[in-house]
Amino acid sequence: MRLNEIVYTDALPVDGYGPGFFRIGGERIDGAVLVLPDGVSGWGGWEDTGFAEGAAIDVLFVGTGAEVAHVPAGFRAVIEAAGIGVEPMASPAACRTYNVLLSEGRRVGLAVLPV
Repeated sequence: MRLNEIVYTDALPVDGYGPGFFRIGGERIDGAVLVLPDGVSGWGGWEDTGFAEGAAIDVLFVGTGAEVAHVPAGFRAVIEAAGIGVEPMASPAACRTYNVLLSEGRRVGLAVLPV
């Protein structure tokens, strides 16, 4: 088996998650989280779309909690109007997908609700 060390350039990877929290860049963050190339912050949920304008990402992975759910139309419309694709999935899958694409140097973001 060949192992390769992954080097993340700008944004921080999701190190782990549990009931009600995420561990990002070695720091525990309780509640919903927004991870963009310029930093990590709490995410206010579906009404919190101010980050989209000027965000240097092509795709936003949206973790909808323990199960996959539809993203509200208003949220999707604002994000897509900023030229960002929206990919909803369950939060664990969103974290994994975000990490993989981040390791490839892709311009991705993560807005994730806790499990």
